[in-house]
Amino acid sequence: MEKVENNMYVSVHYKGTLNNGEVFDSSEGRMPLEILMGGGQLIKGFEDSLLGMSLKEKKTFTLSPENAYGQREDNLIHYFPLSEVPPGVIPEAGQVIGLQMPDGRQMPAQVVGIDNENVTLDLNHPLAGKELTFDIEVVGISNTPTQVQEGCGCGCSSSGSCDDRGSGGCGDGGCC
Repeated sequence: MEKVENNMYVSVHYKGTLNNGEVFDSSEGRMPLEILMGGGQLIKGFEDSLLGMSLKEKKTFTLSPENAYGQREDNLIHYFPLSEVPPGVIPEAGQVIGLQMPDGRQMPAQVVGIDNENVTLDLNHPLAGKELTFDIEVVGISNTPTQVQEGCGCGCSSSGSCDDRGSGGCGDGGCC
């Protein structure tokens, strides 16, 4: 029986939940997530949990923040003068915006405060500091890709903006 190994393409259906039962991402109603194992597309704990699984095997596992998006870091809270906000942009608390990095990448940031002079942005991943529980099922194992990759290829649907802060996941609470 074929087992999931590095350098294989693995398709999985998944549901990710927080400790309070809130679903933060799911493949329900969509194509399964296809991953190149060992390709760095996912958070480490998710990929590690897939290794050795068989076709049609199901598993539930919980990842600590260290194996998911890391702990929240206070040094990732930044204050920007309102004068630096582009004309026509009206930031609102809770809003997730894309910051253009010098190398052209987009980094999601959540507006956590606004006063008369500054906008406060949180650059932590929205799932940083949280335990994540996943219910997964391996629905395909192949030596070649079976899906056309769009966007960043991380399979997340919640924002469409990729987050390349070493986590391999997507911004705005995307799954992996």
